[in-house]
Amino acid sequence: MPVEKAVVLARGLGTRMRKEDASVILSEEQEKIARKGIKALIPVAAGRPFLDYVLSALADAGITRVCLVVAPDHDELVARYGGEVPLERLSVSFAIQEKPLGTANAVAAAEEFVNGDPFLMVNSDNYYPHDALAALRELSGPAVALFEQEAMLTQSNIAAERILSFAVGLVDANGYLVRILEKPSRETLAHLPRPIWLSMNCWRFGPSIFEACRRIGPSPRGEYEITDAVQYAIDHLQERFQTVCVKKAVYDMTSRADIPAIVARLEGIKVWL
Repeated sequence: MPVEKAVVLARGLGTRMRKEDASVILSEEQEKIARKGIKALIPVAAGRPFLDYVLSALADAGITRVCLVVAPDHDELVARYGGEVPLERLSVSFAIQEKPLGTANAVAAAEEFVNGDPFLMVNSDNYYPHDALAALRELSGPAVALFEQEAMLTQSNIAAERILSFAVGLVDANGYLVRILEKPSRETLAHLPRPIWLSMNCWRFGPSIFEACRRIGPSPRGEYEITDAVQYAIDHLQERFQTVCVKKAVYDMTSRADIPAIVARLEGIKVWL
């Protein structure tokens, strides 16, 4: 059966969002939330927070149950999606990631919610196209959505210099993921076959990902990374990750400079939670 559950990583510290930017004019409410670094709650189109749009897109794709992975002090997120906002298409649960120890550690916090079922995993500060979410949901095993670099450069709100440093999915002749190449150099990118497919942390997982999350060690920056867990699953658990290659852009809410562009792009999109 198609996937019904999604895990949304919403614990981020929002360091870049907290940073002042004199070039960006924000509303009083946007400024208030930006100072707190809670990117998911930044008001965007129609005054609704960015996460409303992320969750509505999941519901549009057929997801009915969502787990938000949050920090212990994320009372505003818990209050909003735990009762303040009406939910018609989604039920929302919460998992606490005690410390900011990386994406694999965040996914591991949702193991009880997943309860052995397949699930989608996405970031709370990325708005993904419907095509990607719907395609992942309809597959029958682990998979990753990859996004064409050219579409990201021409359609996204993200600066080109950032896009050119994004992780690249290396895919074999049968359409399966070989590995995620983190922070490729310009020289490496120049030698890759076209089109180049970028990973934006949009996955379909089965329960084996939790074993992989437990088996990996910390990265050089001291965090447990979901890409390392995926590679462990490929190399040691014989998992095969299908790839969904999408020629559409992902919108990203990282810094204050992203807010006006996000507002413009989400204008007119219906939210139905």
